[in-house]
Amino acid sequence: MSGFPDRLLAGYDRFMHGRYEEERDRYRDLAEKGQKPQTLIIACCDSRAAPETIFNSGPGELFVIRNVANLVPPYAPDGEFHSTSAALEFAVQSLRVRHIVVMGHGRCGGIAAALDPNAEPLSPGDFIGRWMSLLTPVSSEIQQSTMLTAGERQTALERISIRNSLSNLRTFPCVKILEDKGKLDLHGAWFDISSGELWVMDEATGDFSRPGR
Repeated sequence: MSGFPDRLLAGYDRFMHGRYEEERDRYRDLAEKGQKPQTLIIACCDSRAAPETIFNSGPGELFVIRNVANLVPPYAPDGEFHSTSAALEFAVQSLRVRHIVVMGHGRCGGIAAALDPNAEPLSPGDFIGRWMSLLTPVSSEIQQSTMLTAGERQTALERISIRNSLSNLRTFPCVKILEDKGKLDLHGAWFDISSGELWVMDEATGDFSRPGR
């Protein structure tokens, strides 16, 4: 195992003698019977905003899709490769999740890139630039606002992008049909890394507020 990160091996050792030891029966039950999570969370791949940690969830409780800036592309059955759409399809059609949560977070690097008109591609492929172009219509409007500070633009787009992803979710027939039948609920949330606060979107107004406030 030469070269494998020591930090990961040490963490695995603590896992085996800690959480796995405590939940051994649960892991074995999941192995034998399969997973049946009730909630799909679409989150950013940012290392500071892991849904399993934020929601203190155990094994088998959450099905998680993570990508740059927690975006959902519109439905596009074009024969190309679609990782997020494939995972979404599996969660909805096979696992039959009951809830989908799109969770953004503060200080998102992908959102910052979408707001930077001078951002240079990180590689000739510019995969991030192409991915973040999903937000071009809304990011352009925010960039042009002279009434907002840079920080306000960032937070605004982080939250608007959540609403945008929820709209794109509804372009998937399997999502729209189940939601209309009352068998699937869509939610939005935003996590503040610096304070640990979770803000939940009001489904009627689109506003974000802290639960219980």
